[in-house]
Amino acid sequence: MNVFVIGGTGLISTGIVDQLADAGESVTVFTRGNHDAALPDGVTHAQGDRHDTDSLEAAVAEADPDALVDMVCFSPETARETVDAVASHVDQYVFCSTVDVYHRPPERNPITEDTARHPNVSDYGRNKADAEDVFMDAHERGEFETTVIRPWSTYGEGGAINHTFGKGTYYLDRLRAGKPVVVHGDGTSIWGACHRDDVARAFVNAIGNEDAYGEAYHVTSEEFITWNQYHRRVASAIGAPDPELIHVPTDVLTSIAPERTRMLRDHFQYATTFDNRKARRDLDYEYTIDFETGIARTVEWLEENEKIDDWEDEPFEDALIETWRVATSDVVAEMSEYR
Repeated sequence: MNVFVIGGTGLISTGIVDQLADAGESVTVFTRGNHDAALPDGVTHAQGDRHDTDSLEAAVAEADPDALVDMVCFSPETARETVDAVASHVDQYVFCSTVDVYHRPPERNPITEDTARHPNVSDYGRNKADAEDVFMDAHERGEFETTVIRPWSTYGEGGAINHTFGKGTYYLDRLRAGKPVVVHGDGTSIWGACHRDDVARAFVNAIGNEDAYGEAYHVTSEEFITWNQYHRRVASAIGAPDPELIHVPTDVLTSIAPERTRMLRDHFQYATTFDNRKARRDLDYEYTIDFETGIARTVEWLEENEKIDDWEDEPFEDALIETWRVATSDVVAEMSEYR
């Protein structure tokens, strides 16, 4: 197969390119060149901006791919521009979407691919859903075969580890130092993270796969855990002590620190699970890397690349914990007569 990848140096796309190259496929990666990742031997790098549609079309025409994998389309406008530029040059279009296309909280779990997508949980989710529609409309018009893949929370070498306040790596240093960690709510909502190698394999298996034409798929974790378990397993994976978890209501956190809690507001606060049966059936999807193993590998990469920040350089969390403890004690004292 001859595959053209828009992106190719991000977390998931690095895994896709590596696996395609290992399989001996012909791969062209189209990026602006602003990356540190080394491409595998034999992979062609075409430099350009995807929003320069003349440049994109010329690169695709020269590569003459069987399939195009788009990892960095984030709006319906970009999707329409890309369809106009490349439709005559590709047979299959594999679009990286997201589970954030769905309405949250869902009416029922697990979420299947036909679950209502509107209203979306965020602007990001809405734009991804609208982009899906553009590519599926092109499929219906016979311009190319479309496959949509919706990952959930993906991590791995080259990325960071999520926590209540986003992706700051000081979190890992806090765990190792035995510092308390803030957890949103009571920590019992469900989350699941999937290593990028498992996600990438599903993309690779979708390429040239006629069963995947005109279809959308979840490619997500199959290890659903509470956020309390999540933090304890991260600590275990990196040899840190069992953490003290400080529970603070989500609405309080988003009010205190709106910029730090964007991911919490749009993603982490919702208890969701996703049904992967369709991907297992058509894409031979397997969840092969357990969470603690994947975390250990990811943190090892972060250490090797000196990307773990010192907890002492981020005073916010300690200040919040101290303030919360005082406020909680005051409320308990004030309400003691009602016990």
